[in-house]
Amino acid sequence: MAISDTARRTHDEMFPGHVSTLAVTDPELVEVFDNVAFDEVLAYAPLETTLRLKVQLAALIACQALAEYRVMLGAALTVGVTPVEAKEIVYQAVPYVGMAKVFDFLHATNEVLTARGVELPLPGQSTTTPETRLEVGRAVQSDVIGAERIDAMYAAATPDTLHLQKLLSAHCFGDHVARGGLDIRTRELLTVSMLVSLGGADAQVRGHVAANLHVGNDRATLLAVLTHLLPFIGYPRTLNGLQAINEVAPAAVGG
Repeated sequence: MAISDTARRTHDEMFPGHVSTLAVTDPELVEVFDNVAFDEVLAYAPLETTLRLKVQLAALIACQALAEYRVMLGAALTVGVTPVEAKEIVYQAVPYVGMAKVFDFLHATNEVLTARGVELPLPGQSTTTPETRLEVGRAVQSDVIGAERIDAMYAAATPDTLHLQKLLSAHCFGDHVARGGLDIRTRELLTVSMLVSLGGADAQVRGHVAANLHVGNDRATLLAVLTHLLPFIGYPRTLNGLQAINEVAPAAVGG
């Protein structure tokens, strides 16, 4: 099997002038992977190039694939993902993946940006203060998930668990989701990409499939994102994500 012309062009766009060492040591595997990741899934699921790289970076963080993340971050910056956008993907991962898992990716991102001459720190993107983070976070949470659902979650919380709802609003949504640098539709695609790639978060995947629909991302977009994650996260987690999409956003009859 030879690498297709489309796969070669896509690879060259992301990694100009680079020849993978695996192309020398493992040519059969590289040919199969490149043809799937850089040709076949593009044909099945067209997705704007920078968005494709953003959701793949989010998935790689959740998968803890640090070496591949470095490579794909370089590609993302090459094709037009901005340093602010790249850093916001990492920040977005903190409440969903956890700082313990994000820590090394933050340092790797800083190293890649610095090597490209980007001066750190980047312009701040926070939109809240310690005094406003809960109020703003709950408002953003309501915009993303639906006010009735958030009100119900607060109403159902017992006195000894109410603080978890407040942390979810203030920390996850106020400190992170409300930040600038990425629009809310992109942030929700990043979130569902991370949750699918984590595995074991089926209820949260379903919840954020619904949230994606609520902010304007449709079934076709979610399926396109899932298709572009497939070569990097494997079939089991991809099929679990597909099940969630089918449950929450089923295909139209005859579609």
